[in-house]
Amino acid sequence: MATENKNLSVYDKATIPNAKDFRFGIVVSEWNSEITEGLYKGALEALYDCGAVEEHILRWDVPGSFELTYGAKKMIKKHQPDAIIVIGSVIQGETKHFDFVCSATAQGIKDLNVQYDTPVIFCVLTDNNMQQAIDRSGGKHGNKGAEAAIAAIKMAALGNDIF
Repeated sequence: MATENKNLSVYDKATIPNAKDFRFGIVVSEWNSEITEGLYKGALEALYDCGAVEEHILRWDVPGSFELTYGAKKMIKKHQPDAIIVIGSVIQGETKHFDFVCSATAQGIKDLNVQYDTPVIFCVLTDNNMQQAIDRSGGKHGNKGAEAAIAAIKMAALGNDIF
């Protein structure tokens, strides 16, 4: 596993641009909310730690991970943030639904990154079971939300020609 020996929450703040002037959007899936709220908390804490201000962070909720693409697209068009983080959690079940949702969500976010100048950061856990999701949303492997926030800051800086 990619995260087996890595803490997702660890970053070197000295290598991260100051986020105080960037505007961030966060689109959060309501499905598996015990996981997505943990991811949101990790993202928010990392953004604040790197200088982001509350007034520059907008949160929208959508029903599930499949709807993240539409939510992010609407946020880009309406608010033009410097970066968006989409947060979701899809856990393997007994049917192929998992495969369809994961694939469509990943492709949708990729399409937004190609179509728009606003980077959309993929923070969607696609785990085999609930324990794996817990471990990656603030558990023993740290928090993927923090990792996504750092990516959002770096991409916002790239988009604003700060690098």
